[in-house]
Amino acid sequence: MPQVMEFKLPDLGEGLTEAEIVRWLVAVGDVVAVDQPVVEVETAKAMVEVPCPYGGVVTARFGEEGQELPVGAPLITVAVGAQSVPAGAVEAAEPGAEGSGNVPRPLIGYGADDSRPARRRRVRPVTAAVSAPVAAPVPVPVVAAPAAPAAPPAAAVPAGPVAVISPLVRKLAKDHGVDLRALHGSGPEGLILRADVEAALAAPRTSEPVPAPAAVAAQGERIPLKGVRGAVAEKLSRSRREIPDATCWVDADATELMAARAAMNAVGGPKISVLALLARICTAALARYPELNSTVDLAAGEIVRLPAVHLGFAAQTERGLMVPVVRDAQGRSPESLSAEFARLTELARAGKLAPADLTGGTFTLNNYGVFGVDGSTPIINHPEAAMLGVGRIIAKPWVHGGELAVRQVVQLSLTFDHRVCDGGTAGGFLRYVADCVESPAVLLRSL
Repeated sequence: MPQVMEFKLPDLGEGLTEAEIVRWLVAVGDVVAVDQPVVEVETAKAMVEVPCPYGGVVTARFGEEGQELPVGAPLITVAVGAQSVPAGAVEAAEPGAEGSGNVPRPLIGYGADDSRPARRRRVRPVTAAVSAPVAAPVPVPVVAAPAAPAAPPAAAVPAGPVAVISPLVRKLAKDHGVDLRALHGSGPEGLILRADVEAALAAPRTSEPVPAPAAVAAQGERIPLKGVRGAVAEKLSRSRREIPDATCWVDADATELMAARAAMNAVGGPKISVLALLARICTAALARYPELNSTVDLAAGEIVRLPAVHLGFAAQTERGLMVPVVRDAQGRSPESLSAEFARLTELARAGKLAPADLTGGTFTLNNYGVFGVDGSTPIINHPEAAMLGVGRIIAKPWVHGGELAVRQVVQLSLTFDHRVCDGGTAGGFLRYVADCVESPAVLLRSL
């Protein structure tokens, strides 16, 4: 008699309380092995493949793709036992895998930034029913219906895998009935992007009635405030509610900084980014003004100055704005900072950042100049105490050496928590950053 085990959505760590089902990896009746991924979920911070700690036959699934489930809600039930798993139904597992119990502990970053290849096993359908009836728990499980004969395709489409990386692009296409195999991707090597799906949706469809303009205006578009967008909205709202912030800004002549970067990159070796140089300047400034590398403990009524600088940086991705964190940035060289920025940015755009990569920051650097804008008033990334915003570096008329000249000018904006310091401290920090931008030798003297 097989034993039916219920596998619940585990604690994904870092304060996350729910996750959205992106894609089921198994169906009812499939045989699963211990630690085999059974579902791909999206939290407010990362995409995670969730492995099941039980081996056996899947008897029920809970939730549809696109549905949010709270931590602790049932995901699947598995009939465990020798009679429930036909011999040879699953390829041999790795030695020691059975009973590993990897899932019950918090899945902080599990499967999102793992150096090991995903351990997928071929699943063969089970034709025999489980020997004993299984009582379905609440909520009502989604039970697979008998397969219907497949309809012939309307048009020939290319065979093979679809060039799509983002599960969100797949979901958008599925929700609107767009055949991904019929699209030609505009990304690198034909990669299908969100813009390609949206372009297909915008194309006229002769088979569908076109609503009147008045009807379209009355309906509007409703976008669920969940996932990354919901997490950003909650964090920014909390920042505005709790933090009495103020902003100061200054224009700086970045000509010498850009010349120093060009000289550093001309000698060979790893290339150094402008963001890395600005990050190095920030860590030096925070060493002089540690008030801005702190947080406020409201419960204790205390300001907590933090010993290390865990530097967050804003990165725009298809999933929305994300802020990966570079750990112990104060001890890194410009080369190390450049490499870490590049690594985390690549993971962010691929949707593979672990939750731990997006939390624990103590200060944020926001380079909105990449969008072609000069200035902004950044909103502090709660519970941090400050954020430095950097506009575009652009040629402008500037008085240099007593004469009018064309120089590379950038606007720097500092938003700070007025509870942790006064304007004199914030102004001193920003002025030091500007001095280092205008004359990198100032930074060298402080090292």
